Amino acid sequence: MYEAYFNLDRKPFQLSPDPRFFFGSRIHKRALAYLRYGLSQGEGFIAITGDVGTGKTTLVRTLFQDLPQEELFATQIVTTQLHADDLLRMVAIAFGLEVAENETKASLLHRIEGFLVEKAREGRRVLLVIDEAQNLPPHALEELRMLSNFQVSGRPLLQSFLLGQNQFRRTLQLPELEQFRQRFLAACHLTPLSEEETRDYILYRLENAGWRQDPALGDDAFAEIQARTGGIPRRINSLADRLLLYAFLEERHAIDAGVVETVARELDAELSAACDDAGGADADPGLERGLYDAQGRPAGYSWGHIDLRVSALESRIQTLERTVFRELAILRRAVKQLLKE
Repeated sequence: MYEAYFNLDRKPFQLSPDPRFFFGSRIHKRALAYLRYGLSQGEGFIAITGDVGTGKTTLVRTLFQDLPQEELFATQIVTTQLHADDLLRMVAIAFGLEVAENETKASLLHRIEGFLVEKAREGRRVLLVIDEAQNLPPHALEELRMLSNFQVSGRPLLQSFLLGQNQFRRTLQLPELEQFRQRFLAACHLTPLSEEETRDYILYRLENAGWRQDPALGDDAFAEIQARTGGIPRRINSLADRLLLYAFLEERHAIDAGVVETVARELDAELSAACDDAGGADADPGLERGLYDAQGRPAGYSWGHIDLRVSALESRIQTLERTVFRELAILRRAVKQLLKE
């Protein structure tokens, strides 16, 4: 909607992961280096952990862009709370195998091994990426370890990368997972962006979208964005996208801390209302009463349910866009009529 107004080539702050916008902060560069190192070794596990929205999925999609398809078969699965046998079924399906409803674990393992051996004969290694790994119980992780035992001529047939939220780090420290930990080549924890990195991140995405200093962003705006988002990339995207929409609707060509504060308050209020509309189970009483903390954020506000809230927000924005276009069309017709008169 605002892309044409600001002469942008594309939307710079979309919420879905896009490797074209991968920003190499210090910690993200290190994590990507670990993943590439793991690929060069061709065995073991690598874990990438981080808070929601820190860029784990974007990191892996960036890696996938550079993978030699003729040498590597790579697939990704997203887990929920699964038992070990259910995880094996998901792995088999990800490999393109048909799984019968009553198929035994022994049969599944045999066919998975056959698939891995077949790929090895084709000269291709197999990489399995498991997202939301914090949802896997210890016994399911043990099944992954057992899959890593499949070998041909002493060469492992399967390598796994695990992406998980912060609690996955605690899971890995459980005593019963000692053998599993011994299979790890590396682990990296993604931390939020610093204030300087937040500024560079925003400018990088804008410039990648063809930004020509319109709208202009003041130094105080970057500082306020950092304070409002905590340096979490997905939160930055959500707020920055709304800032551009606000600037378009208000016909502004400069964004300062005051604009950021205004938009952040509106966004927080709408996200809270969206959560209430979705059922209210996670609503904050402080939000319902309109209370804000010293930084201007709603009291007790949590980004823990960001996916639900963002989905609702996007729906609201689409409705708002349609309304604005209708109003602008009416206004233009009225102006033209006045000019004729």
